Amino acid sequence: MMKELTAKEVRKVCAPESLGFESTKNLEAAPTIVGQSRALQALQFGLEIQNSGFNIYAAGLPGTGKMTAITAFLERVAKTKDTPPDRCYVHNFDDSYRPKSLQLKAGMAIQLQRDMRRLIETAQAEIRRAFESEEYVRRRDELSRAFNEKREKLFNQLNQLAHSNGFAIQVSPMGVILVPLMDGKPLSDQEVLALSPEAKEQMAKRQETIQGQIKDAMAQMRNWDREIREQVEKLDREVVQFILEVPIEELEKKYGDAPGIVEHLKAVQESIIENRDLFRSSPESAEGNPFVARAVADAFRRYEVNVLVDNTNLTGAPVVIEMNPTFNNLIGRLEKEAQFGALTSDFTMIRPGSIHKANGGYLVIRMDDILTELMAWEALKRSLRERKVIIEELAERFGFLTVKGIRPEPIPLNLKVILIGDSIYYHLLYKLDREFPELFKVKADFDSRMDRNAENVRQYAATLCSVCGKENLRHLDNTAVARIVEHSSRLAEDQQKLSTRFSEIADIIREASYWADLDGRELVNSEHISKAIEKKVYRSDLIQERIREMIERCILKIDTEGEVVGQVNGLSVIDMGDLSFGRPSRITASTAAGPEGVIDIDREAKLGGPIHTKGVLILGGIIAERYASNMPLSLSARLVFEQSYSEVEGDSASSAE
Repeated sequence: MMKELTAKEVRKVCAPESLGFESTKNLEAAPTIVGQSRALQALQFGLEIQNSGFNIYAAGLPGTGKMTAITAFLERVAKTKDTPPDRCYVHNFDDSYRPKSLQLKAGMAIQLQRDMRRLIETAQAEIRRAFESEEYVRRRDELSRAFNEKREKLFNQLNQLAHSNGFAIQVSPMGVILVPLMDGKPLSDQEVLALSPEAKEQMAKRQETIQGQIKDAMAQMRNWDREIREQVEKLDREVVQFILEVPIEELEKKYGDAPGIVEHLKAVQESIIENRDLFRSSPESAEGNPFVARAVADAFRRYEVNVLVDNTNLTGAPVVIEMNPTFNNLIGRLEKEAQFGALTSDFTMIRPGSIHKANGGYLVIRMDDILTELMAWEALKRSLRERKVIIEELAERFGFLTVKGIRPEPIPLNLKVILIGDSIYYHLLYKLDREFPELFKVKADFDSRMDRNAENVRQYAATLCSVCGKENLRHLDNTAVARIVEHSSRLAEDQQKLSTRFSEIADIIREASYWADLDGRELVNSEHISKAIEKKVYRSDLIQERIREMIERCILKIDTEGEVVGQVNGLSVIDMGDLSFGRPSRITASTAAGPEGVIDIDREAKLGGPIHTKGVLILGGIIAERYASNMPLSLSARLVFEQSYSEVEGDSASSAE
């Protein structure tokens, strides 16, 4: 049953003495999300369940403190979780096009990077020193001396054989040549041509016999040459392997429990042995030649470790808030560098995205931000669906021609994604995106209001204490808190509720702290809160003041005395975004005989909204039912909001008419 309210009933007063404290300085900061028990339970459920697809969408109006509350909640939960492993990329010695991903305990990846650099520096110095040592030179000379002795002995035998058959052996770049002899002197070409046919024939037979033996001897020398090369190579490999044996074993013991590390270290060892000439050459050999210097630097780069995610200083699980969720900022990027006019890339140029950094923890993204970025939403869904993150070029997704690049090994994914946005996004995505319901199965709905009771008021005050403490603002006395509570109910438009749009409340506290600072007060009181509210309204109520002025000057016609048939005064609510206020309006009805029925002029002029139009049509139906149930009603009534030139909307407008 409706009744007229008294002045005291219009506004519910909060007595400062009922709060039970002198100021927020005596309170403990609120530890959890205040007034959002439904959203809190959804967050706890979504974070605890480990099944695939139970990511969270936090829905609610802007200003309800979703981001601040969720971040604080996640940071508390993350401290109780295990610290995720480090991630790094290394060279793939089998296929350089596909770098390998390695996983190590938190803090170990950066150590591996330092140890590998130290290993390469040590190998360079030790290998160079070993190949320049007297012992190595002696052993190599012994191998060469034995080969040279056998070669010289065989060559002497060939010379004796050739001399006994009238030939001399001459070594040239073209090979071994037999030169005919006559009385111990070589014959010229003219002298050979001058010989008799019989002498030429005998010479050819002897030459053929000798050449066969020379051919066998040369084959034997080639075998000896191959054997000496193999022996020297074996010696070189033994030297390098001896140098690497101890440091590689130490690294295997240190990182042996990490999957793939031992295999990588063995591949590094084999690569250094195969490329020992790179390590034995002095650094000065590449000076002055940029091409050689670049080639040497690239060759040594394959032994580096690219630390993608370093969790050395992390305690618990990571909480990453991505404020700019572009495609590359989410899944990482492949950087390029120019080399002599060409763009190249390798595993050392792989850079992480926020998904890598949040792996093993939590990733928070605003829905407004990710939906405006090209391919970012699709990249996030693909990563969650496949449970792995693939670093790739955005141009390749569109089929564009790109420069030669690499395809890093995908990294397994284990994280919770929390999207923060309006409820309209949730409903649209749930209906139009068939993957969204499978990937975001938990909805945390943040309410814009909470019940106004003693317990909630105390929690509300604890939240105000948190704001003052975090932002180093002046604390509020109990009169200021009481005034905030009353204003919060006004924002909620309900005496039994409090507004949870803490961003607006926090702005008032900040401004009130400013006024208290100007007054030299230690605490903010109710006067400072009222002044902050009044000043905020004053900065935005220029239009309201102009309307009031037009009413006072009778530009807008409003009668507040007497009675007029077919005329009432109404109060239209004008919403300016940051300010809502009432504008008095005259609503007039004029009637005449005729069959038109009820005509709403605002509707006919297309200034009436759909809800207002529905109300007017219902009004016409009520009049027809009540007065024309048995016979036609001869009525032509026109309703209008006088001096109104903007859209009229709402069922209150039609009820006033």
